[in-house]
Amino acid sequence: MSDLRRSAAAVLRLAADDLRPAAGATAPAPGVALVRTTLVSAALFAILALAVHAVQLGNPVLHVDEEFYLLVAHEMRAGAIPFVDIWDRKPLGLFLLYRLFLLAPGDGVLTYQLAGIASCAATALVIERLAREIADPPAARLAGVAYVLFMPVFCFGIGHAPVFYDLPIALAALCSLRAWRRPDATGLLAEGAKAMALVGLAAQIKYTVVFEGAGFGLVLLSRAAALRLPPGRLLRYATTWCGLALAPTLGVCIAYAATGHEAQFLQSNFVSIFARRADGMASWTRLASELAALTPFWIALALGARARLAGDGREALVLFRWWAAVAFAAFLAFGSWYDHYVTPVLVPLCVLVAPSLSRTMRGATVWRIALLGFGLAACMVVLLDNIRRHGTRAQAERIAGAIEEELHGGCAFVFDGEPAFYRMSGSCLPSRYAFPNHLNTWTEAEALDVDPNLEVARIMLAHPDVVVTAEWWPFYLPNWETRAIVADFLRRDYEHYASLKMGTHQYGLWRRRRT
Repeated sequence: MSDLRRSAAAVLRLAADDLRPAAGATAPAPGVALVRTTLVSAALFAILALAVHAVQLGNPVLHVDEEFYLLVAHEMRAGAIPFVDIWDRKPLGLFLLYRLFLLAPGDGVLTYQLAGIASCAATALVIERLAREIADPPAARLAGVAYVLFMPVFCFGIGHAPVFYDLPIALAALCSLRAWRRPDATGLLAEGAKAMALVGLAAQIKYTVVFEGAGFGLVLLSRAAALRLPPGRLLRYATTWCGLALAPTLGVCIAYAATGHEAQFLQSNFVSIFARRADGMASWTRLASELAALTPFWIALALGARARLAGDGREALVLFRWWAAVAFAAFLAFGSWYDHYVTPVLVPLCVLVAPSLSRTMRGATVWRIALLGFGLAACMVVLLDNIRRHGTRAQAERIAGAIEEELHGGCAFVFDGEPAFYRMSGSCLPSRYAFPNHLNTWTEAEALDVDPNLEVARIMLAHPDVVVTAEWWPFYLPNWETRAIVADFLRRDYEHYASLKMGTHQYGLWRRRRT
């Protein structure tokens, strides 16, 4: 790990270096220079992302969300159908991506984490390319560095959905910019088609990208209007672009309808999100802390506003500001404001801070150190605190082993805790609602396609061999009714056999009394 940190320090120094040839040196051909610069940046971002996340690699309990995605992928390998045999509201594409990770040797944990690191580095590379439109090359490179450093501050796992959909959305922004600059209708159609196809792929990782997709679509339509396309042709272009954006999701919907599962698909993917309830003051507290953590970006935007851009640079700046505004509106729209919901906003923000990192800005050196230093310090604090709170692989394996020892051909029921416990203990799933918060929180009580009280009672009547409960005050607003049902069954039919700590949480393990 020390070697990785030394490498990270070296590449950070490299990131701040000017990319112009030294005095007296022969400048390489433009194409050669571009390839060299791209390779250097790709290496920089990859090594830096690996160094930042090295402390987390191999830990299977970094965050409950990515644990669940991997669990779904394992169940899919055994023949389970998402939304039918195991319930969630994330798109099928995200689970297919995790299923792809399981094609590599091992349990998939390290594979998805390395894939997340690669995706983060690739997104930083696209951010650099976009930032070159409004800043000099060294500043653009530092904008990519900022993304790598600030990403863990808001997305402290490695495999959250935004880690993977930020990349196609950033590429869609690049295609939209190219489309805007096309002087002909044919080029506009082609570049717009690429942008909307990328939005369609991103939507199958998380549906909230529909906001940014609509924003890019308006950019394309405004350019078409500027080219004075006839109404009929404009309609054909708009239909083509919308069709490409919707095609992946419509394809999945048709596939589920063809197998008779369209009701489960529609309820879980689209209806449930509107039935989920907010968790009160906790969401407002999260929003306040997230806006405060973005303070360096607000300062950078104010500093960058002093930059003087002309022509293409001014056009690009307008588009990037529009993108940031749409992404921020999408973040605010759903009201829950979990930390990783900030990360789609982080992409355009990192592009927009590039002018403030330019050497032409007054006090640029001090500001570079302040912004990137804050990002580095914040990400290390967040990552180390996440491990402190969530626990280590050794702690998770201890709990999973204690569960496995008491399985006698039946299932465990992780009422509270980590979805990873199912996979690590080799337990079957007692319910299609394997994500604990779906059954144990007030926020999800009306969002399921079943009464959670009846489902929990059904599970407990089936007498799972082991029940895992929390021995701490619930972080989310609890569903007291389902908790009372579990407590009643535990009191009558189970005995407490272990209290094991993982991170800052203590888990109670209960085994069925045997007569």
